[in-house]
Amino acid sequence: MSVLQTTKSFAKLCGYNMRIIFAGKFIWFLLVGLVLFFFLMYTAAARGTSLSHGMVYSQLIIPGLLLVFYPSCFGIQNDADHRILELLFGIPNYMYKVWLFRLVMIYVEVYLILVVYAFLARILLYPVSPFTMAGQLMLPVTLFGNLAFLYSTLIRNGNAAAVLSVLTVILAMILGNIPLVENKVWDVTINPYEEPENINAAIWSLTLLKNRIAMAVAAIIFLMSGLLGLQNRGKFLG
Repeated sequence: MSVLQTTKSFAKLCGYNMRIIFAGKFIWFLLVGLVLFFFLMYTAAARGTSLSHGMVYSQLIIPGLLLVFYPSCFGIQNDADHRILELLFGIPNYMYKVWLFRLVMIYVEVYLILVVYAFLARILLYPVSPFTMAGQLMLPVTLFGNLAFLYSTLIRNGNAAAVLSVLTVILAMILGNIPLVENKVWDVTINPYEEPENINAAIWSLTLLKNRIAMAVAAIIFLMSGLLGLQNRGKFLG
């Protein structure tokens, strides 16, 4: 098979899986995310919020979570609705070959969309680096995306998993408001561009590094737990 044929086959495979994941609703989530982003920018401008990297980061994280929650929460349910769940479970190592591939596609797509959003923010708000900004956003997006995927394997209902994911984000935001430096290590909603005024720069850098490591480890644990949960075939097909 030539490189061109391989590329075409891979593109078709990606397109097919994305149609299943988003159930034909991707364009709507893209538009809603864009509208939400513009609304948040308008609200920040109306309040007279000072323009900075931190402000742009805070405006982009919610649309990023919105884009990742639907495919993570409803993916397995969409497989069942399309009557392909039994077929997929017939594939050896289904959890690794199918859903790991899908999650990678989801995060690559969300990253590219965030790059576009950050580029718009660069034009309309503040001169940020779109690729760097999107990269910073992808850590919490991946963390909560993997957690939503884990919820979907435990609950097996997209609506319930989505509600639980939203409640988790709200709880994380509440806990993130605790004004203690030590807690910032575990603050999953931390803004890496907003350095507190009362913290030494070296301490802040170390705290931020520990925070990123903790989030990366948690994201891996959530992912592996979700994939292992797919081994229980009877739970999903019963």
